[in-house]
Amino acid sequence: MFLGYLLSFVYLGIYWNNHHHMLHTCRKVTGPILWANLHLLFWLSLIPFVTGWLGEHHASALPTALYGLILLMAAIAYTVLQRTIIASQGRHSLLKAAVGEDWKGKVSLLLYLTAIPTAFIYEWVSDALYVLVALLWLIPDRRIESVLDPTEPSEPPR
Repeated sequence: MFLGYLLSFVYLGIYWNNHHHMLHTCRKVTGPILWANLHLLFWLSLIPFVTGWLGEHHASALPTALYGLILLMAAIAYTVLQRTIIASQGRHSLLKAAVGEDWKGKVSLLLYLTAIPTAFIYEWVSDALYVLVALLWLIPDRRIESVLDPTEPSEPPR
């Protein structure tokens, strides 16, 4: 039960950090950005509920799959917010320059889409895929840091 809580806490922290970075690329916040942001918040607000259900019924297929569905929907909402920001900022969008083709976002969506049906066969594989996605995003997105202040090195000196 504690591991499920810990994973959910890590996910919320990842979204918090990357959301903070992403919004620093905005020159102006528009109505569509606010609505896309609210859409993301809705899915993130469901994480405590599904985490509780998963904790009560660990190693059960349905809560494991639903946990993945909520993570998938949050990832889709984050992608929508990201694209809304890029569209509002125009062709010289700092965010577009930072994320490029967004391979991490695409891989994350693919892993969630794999994990959800897998929960009905091997719950532990789904859980491992959820952990893998969290590991992909654990460090705040340095691509954004590099476009915000290109004079700063993306790696700290050693």
